[in-house]
Amino acid sequence: MSDLPTLPVTFRPGSTRAVLLSAAVAILVVITAVAMLLKQLSPAERLSFIATALLLDAVLLLLARPKVVADESGVTVVNLTNKRRLEWAEILQVTLRPGDPWVFLNLSDGTSLPALGIQPGIARQRAIADARALRALAEARSIADPERPQG
Repeated sequence: MSDLPTLPVTFRPGSTRAVLLSAAVAILVVITAVAMLLKQLSPAERLSFIATALLLDAVLLLLARPKVVADESGVTVVNLTNKRRLEWAEILQVTLRPGDPWVFLNLSDGTSLPALGIQPGIARQRAIADARALRALAEARSIADPERPQG
């Protein structure tokens, strides 16, 4: 099982994150510059421009937040507004089907958890490799954990 990544490992959409963070910086710089260059604006209007830029940046930073962190004891899934810690035994299956916007974790309680940290948006091949790595880790951990119910 030398194909397994060394733990801990973090999966996140790197290209998408880079685009979002770059856009956040550009929006803040451009809108702030426009607010300062428009001489007819009052200080309150300038402040409203900058506040709008900060609000847009907050949304972009929220979109850049998702990640999946795997360590020895389990997986932490960080999505847009929530974070969930899972033990390896809770993960029955890791899926990324053609057309899926991100990986889904099928859980032992019968639910499915989206893991937005692995998404094929801009870097499809990277997302497929990350999904396979997470799947291999989940399968290896289920074999390594003799107390995990099989089947």
